[in-house]
This record gives sequence, C-alpha cells and structure tokens, in this order.
Amino acid sequence: MTDLLTSIQAALGLPHTPIAFTSSGALPSAFAVTDLACASIATAGQAVSELLQQHTGRLPHLEVDRRLASFWFATSIRPLGWSVPPMWDPVAGDYATQDGWIRLHTNAPHHRAAAETVLGAVDNRAAMASHVARWAKSDLEQAVVDAGGCAAEMRTWAQWQAHPQGQAVNAEPLVHFENNGHSPEKPWRGSVARPLAGIKVLDLTRVLAGPVASRFLAGLGADVLRIDPPTWNEPGVIPEVTLGKRCARLDLHAPADRAVFEHLLKDADVLLHGYRADALERLGYGVAERQRLAPGLVDVCLNAYGWSGPWQNRRGFDSLVQMSSGIAEAGMHWKRADKPTPLPLQALDHATGYLMAASAIRLLGTGGSARLSLARTAKLLIEAGAGTDEPLHAEDENDQGILVEQTPWGPAHRLQVPLKITGTPVEWELPASELGSHRAQWW
Repeated sequence: MTDLLTSIQAALGLPHTPIAFTSSGALPSAFAVTDLACASIATAGQAVSELLQQHTGRLPHLEVDRRLASFWFATSIRPLGWSVPPMWDPVAGDYATQDGWIRLHTNAPHHRAAAETVLGAVDNRAAMASHVARWAKSDLEQAVVDAGGCAAEMRTWAQWQAHPQGQAVNAEPLVHFENNGHSPEKPWRGSVARPLAGIKVLDLTRVLAGPVASRFLAGLGADVLRIDPPTWNEPGVIPEVTLGKRCARLDLHAPADRAVFEHLLKDADVLLHGYRADALERLGYGVAERQRLAPGLVDVCLNAYGWSGPWQNRRGFDSLVQMSSGIAEAGMHWKRADKPTPLPLQALDHATGYLMAASAIRLLGTGGSARLSLARTAKLLIEAGAGTDEPLHAEDENDQGILVEQTPWGPAHRLQVPLKITGTPVEWELPASELGSHRAQWW
C-alpha cells in the first residue's frame, strides 16, 4: 500500500501525508487490487483536502475503508426489485486461437460488427469460438483492429516490455501535466461542505474511467453535464456511473450541435474526455482550438494505450489492456488456470478515474491539462506486486446507505462511500439517469 500511495502522490505533486485506512482484507488477485483501490481513492480525497487547506487554512482528516473501496471498484448500486442489464455483449470475451488466447470486445454494436466483418456473423459464443480457432492470435488481433474493432491477444509482462508500445508506456509518467499558458487564477466559489460548488464539468467520457472521475467530482458539488452521441448507449453501466450528473446528447458532426457544444465549452471549468488521441483533432477540437474557445480550461483526458508509441490511437478498454500488458497471463499462473484470468473487476478503469478526478482538482484555478492512460496505470499495479491474501468480509446491510435513490429503473440503495473527509461529505444531489434525459445546457 505504501509504495502505491507514495507513487501516486508523487505523480500528482501531493505531499506524503499520512492517511488512515480502516477495515482489512483484499480482493483475490495476483495483484494488489484493493491496495490500488484504496490508494487511488485516498489520493483523490487528498487533492480535495489540499484544495480546502489552500482556501481555508484547514487540512481535513482523511479516512478510506478498504472493504468499501473494494466494493465500489465493482459496483456501488444495489437495485431494489429490478436488475442492471448485463455488462457484456453475449459474444464478448476470451477465445482460444491456434497459438494462444485473444479477447474480443464487442459491447458497442459497431465494434461487434467490425469483429464479425473479419470472423463472420455469429449468434453465440460457440460459433464465435469455432471461427476464432482458425486464426493465429497476432493475425486476428491486427485484422480486427484494422477493421475498426477492439481485440487484444494475451501477452506476458516480458513480451509487453519488449513490445514497442510497452516501451513507450514505460517512458510516460503516470500523470502528464502541462501548463497551457498563464491564465489568471479564478476565485474559489465552493465551501467546506461542497468544495467544488460552482465548478462546471463538461464530461465527454464513456465506459468507465472518465465517468468514475466525473461521478466523484459531482459528489463534491460540481455541476457535471455529460454529453453523448445521438445513438450511444451502455445500459450495463449507466445506473452505476451517471449518479449526480445531467446527461444530454449532441452530434458533433452537425453544425447546430457543434455551436451548442462550443457554447458549453466556453463556460466550462473542466473538460473530461476519453477519446482516442486523435479523435477530437479530427472533429476540429484539437488542443489549440480548445484553448482558444476556453482559455484557462482544465483539460483532463485518458486513453487506453498511452500517448506515444505505435498504439497511441488504438481503441482499447480495461479488459483489453489487461490482456496486452501481462495481467491476465499472470493471473492465469497465479490461479493455476488454463485460460486468461483477469483482475476480479475493472480496476484499471476505476483507479484511473480517481486519478483523473484528482488531476482536475489539482489544476483548478490555474488551468492546464493532464493526460493519463489505462496502460500506465497497469504498469503501476504490476510493479506494485502481490497484495495480501487476507479475504474481505462479505458485504452486509450496514454497508448500504439508508436513503433510497429513485432511479428511472426503480429504487436502489448505494453503498456507503469509502472516503471520509472531515466536514466534507461525498454525496450526490441527483440520482442516476438515462443518457439523453436532460438538455445540453448549464444550470
């Protein structure tokens, strides 16, 4: 825990302040997943604490509950009388090839269509498995990527270290900060109870790291407006990640919607985006244009495979990065299994989300940018080594909040928040909502 926390604090320019960690146990994994959960949540809390000290002279005490942090890295919502849709498309997953394993990520319809362009249309996993078995893993990975899809062959950590993209990621910092000019410092409009009140966050992120970041910012009082394309949907995670936000849709290829977006951006304090490295540039909203439209903007972005190297523009997700970087292969040996064994949850996404939130808070007032990647977070976790094998105590009713959240799908409880900041509750004013259920405008 200490090494992980110290590494993250250093990356964010935070002092090595002691933080209290309560409860015990860890998620079962070859890696210190619970330690990563605790360290990333704690560091986001520390960024809030430092902001409060800057404006009030008071440094709040921080406390993180290991069990709750672990549970939140899976899911925080507990539906009452309804269920969250499946997170995965029916044919998404790991498949045996002629010479190893590959993972196909087919949750988005266009990503499934790309895979089926290469492999043929299928109705079920058995049919997909028979098609995949005819391929060599590297050839199939490249073919699916070339078709506009998402795939990753299983590599070892040593193979990833020898790969040009692995080497590129190794050379990158955990968080790359950049000063985008000498913007005048903006006055703080918050309070001890709601330190981010008055902060407008324009959220262009989707599954899963960016939405975790904006959810955390909303829990501290920020006005978060999430923007999605007209047809995008991710029903398996929407009840989890739209908590505290308003959600609208814009088509950034349509002139009228572009005008609305530019108006929103001009008034935003923070922009979060998780597009591939060249995507906003191709839409006409590159770094220079964003700075022109919104001087002093806090611009925080992530991608899957890093910001340099041959894969910097490659589509990717947490589960694919686990395959590429050696995590799934190491887990297979740890569990003595005969197939890839990923982390017990999407830990790279969640941890990177909290680091994004911490980065945004660190940049408030002066502007600037921060870049993060799932692959660089994976390196942090892998190099931290194994965690404790002490099991977590099972969840109980005391872990759930007493308030009932009225969502569009039905009532639900949320788990108690794992982070306690003295005098500053992390709580949300809005329940989770459907995508596109609000107007594209600031309050």
